[in-house]
Amino acid sequence: MENVVLVGPMGAGKSTVGRGLAHLLKRDFLDTDQEIEKRTGVDIPTIFEFEGEPGFRQRETDMLRELLGRENLVVATGGGVVMRPENREMLKHHFVVYLRVPVAEQHRRTRRSARRPLLNSTADPRARLEELFQLRDPLYTEVASLTLHGRNQRVRDAVRAAQQAVCAARPDLCP
Repeated sequence: MENVVLVGPMGAGKSTVGRGLAHLLKRDFLDTDQEIEKRTGVDIPTIFEFEGEPGFRQRETDMLRELLGRENLVVATGGGVVMRPENREMLKHHFVVYLRVPVAEQHRRTRRSARRPLLNSTADPRARLEELFQLRDPLYTEVASLTLHGRNQRVRDAVRAAQQAVCAARPDLCP
């Protein structure tokens, strides 16, 4: 059975919405970043520190391949998963939901987090978010089966909106 995969920038709500969506769709939920942390025993910033972004991206590709080889999942991905062509190719075989949120909202949601290596290494996190958005937005759009525009709403409402959109687009993915 085809998986439902959430993509989008950091702070888009992929993990939060994904967890709730999985519950409503009666599927298991897995998060690529959380699975990498479980396997390695260290957090993502530590992987970045010791292996750099290329090392992390290889781990991310390996984890994505493994998770997408399973069935009946809702999978939340890291924001940079679309940077590798092989990841985009894998994603195209699943139902991909792009959670698209404005940079201002991303900044509001991520500004206090110490767990964002791509933001913690810059003097201007807002400018970095804008740069990443410009680079990645076309790639998210390329793989997306459905794009949901995030707005400042309660989690429950965002999850319900995601479920309704997925089920309207692909009733076969819904219970």
